[in-house]
Amino acid sequence: DFCINKNEWGSSVYPFGPGHEIVGVVTEVGSKVQRFKVGDKVGVGCLVGSCHSCDNCANDIENYCSKTILTYGAKDHDGTITYGGYSDIMVADEHFVLRIPENLPLDVGAPLLCAGITVYSPLKYYGLDKPGMHVGVVGLGGLGHMAVKFAKAMGVNVTVISTSPNKKKEAIEHLGADSFLVSRDQDQMQAAIGTLDGIIDTVSAQHPLLPLINLLKPHGKIVTVGAPEKPLELPVFPLLLGRKLVGGSNIGGLKETQEMLDFAAKNNIKADIEVVPVDYVNTAMERLLKADVKYRFVIDIGNTMNSTA
Repeated sequence: DFCINKNEWGSSVYPFGPGHEIVGVVTEVGSKVQRFKVGDKVGVGCLVGSCHSCDNCANDIENYCSKTILTYGAKDHDGTITYGGYSDIMVADEHFVLRIPENLPLDVGAPLLCAGITVYSPLKYYGLDKPGMHVGVVGLGGLGHMAVKFAKAMGVNVTVISTSPNKKKEAIEHLGADSFLVSRDQDQMQAAIGTLDGIIDTVSAQHPLLPLINLLKPHGKIVTVGAPEKPLELPVFPLLLGRKLVGGSNIGGLKETQEMLDFAAKNNIKADIEVVPVDYVNTAMERLLKADVKYRFVIDIGNTMNSTA
């Protein structure tokens, strides 16, 4: 929401109503709805539409459909612009509605619909989910803290890589990471060369890839999910020497997102959140600029929860 609000990706359509990690309870269903009933706990993530006829849609990766309709700031089937979840009610096609497991509270489950699936999908697709593997997580924010939690639940050995030494205690004692690397500490980075099977890179600011590539074992993979607004410099020679890969990943399809929610519920994975009332939104945006949140703001639109801000 923040990146599009500030038009950092150059695709914003104003005016718009943001919100793409949306949870609530069904209040009404259409006559042809089969999968949901009034009272169900549900969620809507980043997508509210796709073509339903291409190979990607047929293979349950609607997120890669060329005609994907995003939850806000996109042109809907009828030509209107979609508005997101900063609203009292929302109407959505049941195909793009997800079931929230009963034992997953709505507030801590909401960020899973984007932050959760954005790290779960590449861990699975790139084969970095095998017990005993050693995976690095670059950046300890909204995406990074979820990557640590999912990887640990998969049985993976996790190293957090951060520019901030003061995040070490949080990473290891609170989130359960196995080790911590300060990326600006040359000695630490040197000692860890060739130790990682893969890296989930969640950083959306400019940063060098070479030190990260050097951390990989032969056949290792870096998967970028942070979407920096400017191109990163990619040194090719180190890739050749170790047959290493640099890849990307973007949320997930509806089937995989439901799988992720069920996995989270089974393994008691919850986002670390701060619940805020809707009239706190502007202050929350200012705090995001200063990275002053651990790790996701959740807006209580219906004023049904106790705010923590």
